Amino acid sequence: MNLSRRLLYASEVWEVARPRTALTAGHLLIRLTNPATAFDVRSAADWLVCHNAARQALADTLGATRCTVMFAHQWHPIGAAIGEPEAESSTPTFHLFGRWTGETVTPGDQLLRPTQRRVPVAPEDLLKYDDGLRAALRRSAVEHSSQERAAAARWHFAAVLDAGIATNCHLGEAPALASVPLEAAPLPELVEDSPTATAGTRHSVISPAMAGPLTPRLLLALAAAVEELIGRPGVTGLSCVVPDPGTGPLEVHALGRSAGESENPLRKFLSLPSVNQALL
Repeated sequence: MNLSRRLLYASEVWEVARPRTALTAGHLLIRLTNPATAFDVRSAADWLVCHNAARQALADTLGATRCTVMFAHQWHPIGAAIGEPEAESSTPTFHLFGRWTGETVTPGDQLLRPTQRRVPVAPEDLLKYDDGLRAALRRSAVEHSSQERAAAARWHFAAVLDAGIATNCHLGEAPALASVPLEAAPLPELVEDSPTATAGTRHSVISPAMAGPLTPRLLLALAAAVEELIGRPGVTGLSCVVPDPGTGPLEVHALGRSAGESENPLRKFLSLPSVNQALL
């Protein structure tokens, strides 16, 4: 598959593309264009635009109503890579799996097979969808960029007031707020818990303490929480799954990994009755 057909959309910091091995027609990547780019408010906001645009494009093109995200942190699949998408490079990459009614193969079915037994989507089948995905991504990205800018302005005002930085400002005092750095506001509070249905002792669930929309600052808080899990006894990397929250809370399932692990936690996670069909 050549680059011109793999790349579907490029934003300022991230790009949306097909993986080398697309496990379903709804399998996309969000990948950092420059691996040296820091994950800060700007790049988090750009990721959110790509994510929202990709979800909308999958809905418009395939009728996808759900979308699960998978990513690895300081971990690369080894051996048969049961439960994991194949790593394409060391560049930070997020795998999106759109789900829709009538799909003939599920991501979970594919991921629970060894890599050599997975059946990728044929290039000619992807051709039926990729032009539509490109057009939908461009259209959705413009729409979501405008929405994100408006939401960021509203959030900035509220966060600055909550932090007590500009208690004398009023909504119309844009210059006063503009002079306050966004980084000065506190990150949203998170909760870490052990799941009811666990995939092992190194399975943690991270979620926002308060319900609300996914924002760049919440992404930064989640990234910091994931980073803190590295270095715990026996953990050298993480496999993370973010199920589509639907009407429920956002949850990041972080599974501790190590080269000498006695059991593959992703195999166990994807085999849980509450996970395999509902999420992947």
